[in-house]
Amino acid sequence: MLNSTSKHILHCALLFGLLIVFEIFCGGIKVTESAFVAIDPWEEYGTLLTIVLYLLRLLTFLTLPQVLFNFFGLVIYNAFPEKVVLKGSPLLAPFICIRIVTRGDYAELVKTNVLRNMNTCLDTGLENFLIEVVTDKPIGLPKHRRTREIVVPKEYKTKTGAMFKARALQYCLEDTVNVLNNNDWVVHLDEETLLTENSVRGIINFVLDGKHPFGQGLITYANENVVNWLTTLADSFRVSDDMGKLRLQFKMFHKPYFSWKGSYVVTQVHAEKAVSFDNGIDGSVAEDCFFAMRAFAQGYTFNFIEGEMYEKSPFTLTDFLQQRKRWLQGILLVVRSTEIPLRNKVLLGISLCSWITMPLSTSNMIFAAIYPIPCPNLIDFVCAFIAGFNIYMYVFGVIKSFSLYRFGLVKFLACVLGALCTIPINVVIENVAVIWGLVGKKNKFYVVQKDVRALVTV
Repeated sequence: MLNSTSKHILHCALLFGLLIVFEIFCGGIKVTESAFVAIDPWEEYGTLLTIVLYLLRLLTFLTLPQVLFNFFGLVIYNAFPEKVVLKGSPLLAPFICIRIVTRGDYAELVKTNVLRNMNTCLDTGLENFLIEVVTDKPIGLPKHRRTREIVVPKEYKTKTGAMFKARALQYCLEDTVNVLNNNDWVVHLDEETLLTENSVRGIINFVLDGKHPFGQGLITYANENVVNWLTTLADSFRVSDDMGKLRLQFKMFHKPYFSWKGSYVVTQVHAEKAVSFDNGIDGSVAEDCFFAMRAFAQGYTFNFIEGEMYEKSPFTLTDFLQQRKRWLQGILLVVRSTEIPLRNKVLLGISLCSWITMPLSTSNMIFAAIYPIPCPNLIDFVCAFIAGFNIYMYVFGVIKSFSLYRFGLVKFLACVLGALCTIPINVVIENVAVIWGLVGKKNKFYVVQKDVRALVTV
């Protein structure tokens, strides 16, 4: 069996090999005369069309900042770290509250996962912890000294009118509800998120270190039973995003330049109170993004937490589309908000622009084939690098998510090929989400199907 370093070297070799082949194939690296475009577009296509073609080509560069963060994150840091080793005794760890927020629609799922996560903590040796379930509707969580059910009253309102998940999270911080001390820690999970022993050890190391009040780690989506192979393979890109961009911004810079996710969020209580989830409508659709940007603006630091957690991808393409639409709308509200200083959301704003202009960037791929235009070698090289690396993100996500020893070589390679085949479908869905997100109402919070048991009808 290959060790961690060998796997990382092979991953880097595969990455650079694929990039070189892609550069040559797309003309980013020109090895023959035929790779050069020998036409004058101004005469061939006319002034207006030529200007449009060059503008479409330049839109590709909006994705360059996040591509570079992903690239260096996957290359600089070991992409296949060994099992997390505790750096101190779990008995010496400060108090940890594992907080799960739910509407209460999937009571059985929540109760099952609470029990599983509790057992995972105990198996890891963690003793000083509590699992809180914050719900809009009572779910009947069994009484236990390590669990607590908090029902958010229907009449509860925050000072700024926060809604949805942000409202529930803010309710937990009210003096009459909160039972935690300022030096305690909170691990925020979605109702379907499962802890692993590796992630619990990573969290223990993070809180024992105590240098940064906020942290986050990797979530994978191809664990246990896969409900929807299409959405799971499409989400392999998100796995690469965690190991690349997220890890680099937290490990090297300790800043959430591109925001973070809403689950596997670890916060220290005093810092969470200071930042607050009470951020009005703008901070309610993508409450995680708004919170990260506010913390960034207030000077707080972040770190990457070793060890992965498990979630499942959306069960249907409709949920997959709705999820992406909500993310775009929520981030748009954050970037437009005057509460976040411009200097703290520059990279997030560029990333959002690249997402919003995705329909135009997609059309560029079609126009580039029909109406080729000559560009400086550097522009051709960078465009091919961006495209080639984004394709590799799917490949790496599958390699990271699926075990070769568990699936066998044939099924493993089929998963890699399947992920590549999902790219056109994913592009279509992302384009629809962009258009729908821009023209649709931006103060809705769509919750995807979470419990696979609810899909089974008798």
